[in-house]
Amino acid sequence: MIGDRRTPTALIGAATFGIGEAPGFTSMDLASRAALAALEESGLSLSQVDGLFIALPNDFLSGLSFAEYLGIQPKLTNNNRTGGSAFLTQMNVAAHALAAGEIDVALVAYGSNQRTGVGGLVSAAGPNLYEKPYSPRLPVSGYALAASRHMYEFGTTRDHFYAVAKTAREWAMLNPEAFLRKPLSREEYDNARMVSDPLSVLDCCLVTDGAAAAVMVRKDWADGRTAAYLLGVGEATDHYQIAQMPDLTTSAAKASSARAYAQARITVSDIDVVQLYDAFTINTILFLEDLGFCKKGEGGDFVASGAIGPGGQLPVNTNGGGLACVHPGMYGLFTIVEAYRQLTGTAGDRQVAADLAVAHANGGFLSSQVTAVLGSAATL
Repeated sequence: MIGDRRTPTALIGAATFGIGEAPGFTSMDLASRAALAALEESGLSLSQVDGLFIALPNDFLSGLSFAEYLGIQPKLTNNNRTGGSAFLTQMNVAAHALAAGEIDVALVAYGSNQRTGVGGLVSAAGPNLYEKPYSPRLPVSGYALAASRHMYEFGTTRDHFYAVAKTAREWAMLNPEAFLRKPLSREEYDNARMVSDPLSVLDCCLVTDGAAAAVMVRKDWADGRTAAYLLGVGEATDHYQIAQMPDLTTSAAKASSARAYAQARITVSDIDVVQLYDAFTINTILFLEDLGFCKKGEGGDFVASGAIGPGGQLPVNTNGGGLACVHPGMYGLFTIVEAYRQLTGTAGDRQVAADLAVAHANGGFLSSQVTAVLGSAATL
């Protein structure tokens, strides 16, 4: 039975901090700054937080250490790790805990100093016994396999990948926080270093510092405040290692989105704006298909049509995404922050007309898929 979660929980504050380069800050420092900024926006105090959700890249006990760092003693902590989708799974848990009255204020946060601190991706993923002999460059080689198969089955080309990367830059140029605020020419794209064929360095997400945070409460706490409402969350996992993916051209996002839409009692045609985890250009194409915005195999032509860019029929990754705005190891929570800003009319020059948003994130090698549907007050 699918429950109706149209009213119980709301986001009343969301913030980012340290996007790009933040020398001198630890990952926990960054997460705390974003958390305090989100709380300030919500009008709540740190002492009111009784549910803490966090997943730091270099601390597997961050649910405990972050609580101590903030000086709070929450009733509930959670540092579940599913890769970039972790924060949407945490919001799902937080929503249930809030609805049950177990907690009153949930704080979801993330921070990473991977660019200035360690200079690259911090990954806890070990090599797969059966993939290791082929020396894949993970995670990019896993996504390159999906891209190659999509090209083979549906005629997708690097022209389509370029359209994704170019559009991300177009949105980033409207966002003062974005790390890459300059156009991407076709010549620059074609001359980019190949990392794992057919994906070049310009098909890959950024390596940046950055932090994000969101504050969640029940609907009765949100009354009279600026808010975006969590209407539905769907999760799905069908593999972990890329060699075990049932179909390289179809992700579990197809199942997670169906669950989220059913819970929110909407259809895909109702959605105004989409925030996707674009760790690689192929992600945007795959997820737009699997989330139902175009038919399987038509994602390349859809993105190349201009539909997802500024002025397009379906604005996608309006902050510039992981390709042009920020990618500090795990990007999932930034999809939520941008959805919140669009729904609350606080996105500045990149603002679009939106009452319903989808935030979607994946973890691992196109494995853990989580879809969240958020709405403005007008959707209640």
